[in-house]
This record gives sequence, structure tokens and C-alpha cells, in this order.
Amino acid sequence: MSLNEQFQKVSEQVRNWKTKPSDNENLALYSLFKQATTGDVNIGAPSATNLVASAKFKAWTGRKGMSQDDAKKQYIEMAEKLHSKYA
Repeated sequence: MSLNEQFQKVSEQVRNWKTKPSDNENLALYSLFKQATTGDVNIGAPSATNLVASAKFKAWTGRKGMSQDDAKKQYIEMAEKLHSKYA
């Protein structure tokens, strides 16, 4: 199975978990997913009053410079570690 196929399979599993990961785990998964699918941040920073959007933006920005393949690998690794806890 190719990296892209594995990433698609695992990301679909994550969307179907029965319970939601902790906020920190969710932000880490989100930022890896965005880096894997989009690359470096390509949008402006949200308003500081929007706490959720700001946290997501900050997490994604923290992945700047990471290759999309590395982000996919880290996403898969993290999701596999969390799978038994939330699936």
C-alpha cells in the first residue's frame, strides 16, 4: 500500500472514531493533516478573539517546512497510537 493510500485509509478511520481525542491530540492530528494535504500555511492568521481558529492556525504554522510525506508518516504513526484509545 502506498503512503498516500495508507494516509487516506487512516484519516478516514480517524474521522470515524467513537470518541474525540483530547484538545492537544486533536490539534496535533489537525496540524499534521493540514501539512500533509496542503503544505505550509497558505492563509492569513485569524482574529485573536477566535480562540479555536487561532489554536488551529498556530498548530499548523508550527509544522512549517515539514514535507508533506513526513507529515503523512507522522499523522499515520500518531493515529495508530491513538486508535485503541478512541476507536
